[in-house]
Amino acid sequence: MSKFTPLNEDLYKYIVAQRSNSSDPVLDKLRAETETLGDIKEMQIGADQGAFFTILVAALGVKNALEIGTFTGFSSTCIARGLPADGKLICLDQSEEWTNIARRTWKEAGVDSKIELRVGDAHENVKNVTGPFDFVFIDADKTGYDHYYETILPQVRQNGVIIFDNMLRNGRVINPDPENENDAAVVALNQKLANDNRIQCALIPIADGLQFCRKI
Repeated sequence: MSKFTPLNEDLYKYIVAQRSNSSDPVLDKLRAETETLGDIKEMQIGADQGAFFTILVAALGVKNALEIGTFTGFSSTCIARGLPADGKLICLDQSEEWTNIARRTWKEAGVDSKIELRVGDAHENVKNVTGPFDFVFIDADKTGYDHYYETILPQVRQNGVIIFDNMLRNGRVINPDPENENDAAVVALNQKLANDNRIQCALIPIADGLQFCRKI
């Protein structure tokens, strides 16, 4: 028998509230600012995801992390908060405009010294990062996910973690739009990861779905 709890708006708000430091001036300010950006605001991860990343990074003892797709800096701030004082997070993003907001947020959060931002084409820049990485978060162009995965996997240490965001595509993975290349890319990658003997993975229904992978 399947066992899961369907979410509605009220239950989701309850979940988000039941976390440590649920009132966070820095992240609350960033979320409010990002909300003013129009439809692109949907690129920001949820507060529940951010809390999960901070705890996970700290619990795993991550020292070297990589993020592909930074936007205005919510996820990177949360990841960096979980790192030790000598930890490092490399962020790849193509937008100076959005990452300028991220830079300001990192400074306000006191984590800017842990973060190195590389602005440019992530498809190319990912080829130039050097591990070994303990933790990788990928939340960029969906059609590029497989390229990022194959390029970065050799740079991830054994037992290192790779997490992909938006792996449920608002439920469209069940009946993907054949004309939507992003849906097609995510469906193909989910299937590939599930059958890839280089990793273990589990698709977790947090926000729009996190594909959680451990390198074997």
